[in-house]
Amino acid sequence: MTTIITRTLRTTALGIAGLTLAGGAIAGPALAADHAPTALAAPVSAAAASDSGVDTAKLIPHGVQGEQSRIDLSSEQTDNVKGIIAATKKAGMDERAAVVAIATALQESKLENLGHLGDRNDHDSQGLFQQRPSSGWGTVEQITDVEYSTTAFLNGLKAVDGWQDMPLTQAAQTVQVSAYPDHYAQWETQAAELVAQHWNS
Repeated sequence: MTTIITRTLRTTALGIAGLTLAGGAIAGPALAADHAPTALAAPVSAAAASDSGVDTAKLIPHGVQGEQSRIDLSSEQTDNVKGIIAATKKAGMDERAAVVAIATALQESKLENLGHLGDRNDHDSQGLFQQRPSSGWGTVEQITDVEYSTTAFLNGLKAVDGWQDMPLTQAAQTVQVSAYPDHYAQWETQAAELVAQHWNS
């Protein structure tokens, strides 16, 4: 059995700033191709999905790629998770789409609805998904609204032919066009656990 090494990360202003510079959505809703890393690990734990009513096979259908990261969430971050799930349901998309969206937001902002960070900003990237007004994602007010920004991300995901059959990091990268395309993979386990926990709550 493959062992997943979990790293605990603390959310700090400096950490978020580095994350913004490293993994911000550097393009708009345009699509780009990417390669996928090899699958190394298995699905979400039974404990995380117990009594959730969620089909866990939908959460991580392709296995996770590489070492997994994890952070503790504040009540605000948890509310953002719930907002992403609500927007996913409203868009008529399934649990897997929510896993991809939450993993993306974990990488881009640590699930914090970030405003402009001044000199530490990646261009004009803001919000949960670090979307850029200058790249056509919407106004600052729109992309810092959880429902709007999630819906914008999901619309980009819907436009990716076959996203359901892609590893998470490839699906996320095709929408986000990040300078660090493989970084989304590390959040798949935590994202799946959050969807299992909150999908029916």
